[in-house]
Amino acid sequence: MEKKQMDRDLKTRHISMIAIGGSIGTGLFMASGAVISQAGPGGALVAYGIIGIMIYFLMTALGELATFYPVSGAFNAYASRFIDPAAGFTVGWLYWIIWSLVTSVDILTASQVLSYWELFGGLHPFIWCLIFLALLFGLNAFSVKSFGEAEFWFSIIKVVTIFIFLIMGLLLIFGIIGGEPIGFKNFSIGDAPFHNGILGLLGVLVVAGFSFGGTEVVAVTAGESENPRESMPKAIKQVFWRILLFYIGSIFIIACIIPYTDPRLLNQNSEIAMSPFTIIFEKVGVLFAASIMNSIILTAVLSAGNSGLYATSRLLFSLSQDGKAPKFLGKLNKRNMPFNALIITTIFIILTLIYANINMGGYGKLLNMVGSLVLIVWAISIISHIRLRQAIKVQKQSVEKLLPFKAPLYPAGPIIVLLTILFLMVGQSFADIKAAAWLKVFEAFLPLIIAIIVFIAYKTIKKTKIIPAQEIDLSEHKL
Repeated sequence: MEKKQMDRDLKTRHISMIAIGGSIGTGLFMASGAVISQAGPGGALVAYGIIGIMIYFLMTALGELATFYPVSGAFNAYASRFIDPAAGFTVGWLYWIIWSLVTSVDILTASQVLSYWELFGGLHPFIWCLIFLALLFGLNAFSVKSFGEAEFWFSIIKVVTIFIFLIMGLLLIFGIIGGEPIGFKNFSIGDAPFHNGILGLLGVLVVAGFSFGGTEVVAVTAGESENPRESMPKAIKQVFWRILLFYIGSIFIIACIIPYTDPRLLNQNSEIAMSPFTIIFEKVGVLFAASIMNSIILTAVLSAGNSGLYATSRLLFSLSQDGKAPKFLGKLNKRNMPFNALIITTIFIILTLIYANINMGGYGKLLNMVGSLVLIVWAISIISHIRLRQAIKVQKQSVEKLLPFKAPLYPAGPIIVLLTILFLMVGQSFADIKAAAWLKVFEAFLPLIIAIIVFIAYKTIKKTKIIPAQEIDLSEHKL
């Protein structure tokens, strides 16, 4: 019995660590610099704090769904079972687009990280993007290594790196290393702590949301867990508190040490950027330490891109298997790999890379687009949770007996999540609406418009209907 319990705990830690690794990457290593640059140190901390509170209630809602209905392809399955098959179709395709764009952002980030070394400055960043994509394509087309185990160890490297960063940062702030204490003076330069005021804060909330994207992988891995009723609640709580510590802690350290005016931070006026983690290790005064940090970040983002390409090709294959994508995408090659799905995903990523390189501010636009798409998927997942509770009530079932894990503070939690998502979606465009910059407003709402069009089109073609609460299937799902 003790050995079985240890095995279960180990699997819980694997799920937890992979979830942490999936949500710690470009968002923290690079996009955090953009958030501080645009909103100042105070704005960045408030932005990540707001998203962190929302994430807690989102994760507990997903925990309730995952333990009641543990299944691979979770978001698609939740929306199809508790809302409408058209919602499931929409979420499935949105999730493929999200991770394809995230993979593109990871590749773009790798090319920016590489620019730290002058040795690699001779080639245009787009050429490096194509080289990195070719490398990842080769790994996915010909490698059969264990992605789960690899991601587990890469996640450990990321977590250890952040711990070292937090310790080094505190030593710098208090002057134990690096000479004169830095203290909190960067919170009062210029118009800090809230650069650009409320508009600056509103403008970065979606990017902060992008940074937390990946936490929902806990629900996705529910179908892989041996005993989700025990492992998922533990993993969800662990993931939330650890990520909140890493993000809030890291943002605080970066905000103290690097002024928001530093031109090396990614901002709207420049595509030349350096990771704030590398900048801080440079300030330690040991050059090789900064190079080591930069190497770790490069490895981390390429690892994330590798996993992203793997996941997206499998997502497209799964959509085809479910009859929600063309049949040719559901075929395996001689190596038992979804090669056709990999090709289509790679073509989409190439088009995304071209877009980012020919458009001024393309990198930032991709971050915002991914953030908006993630918010839509989160919103649909929360609606799935609300619909599950409605069905239990209408069908006069017992919440205590039916749900092995119950989200605390229901219905306040889901309401907070939906209101926050609405606030984020509208708030990101408030400055553009005020300035009557309607093209930018359209770009901001384009992901939502696409989602609505896909939903309506599928409903019209397949003649699906929103499932009445009394007809929602509440039978226990067996793995």
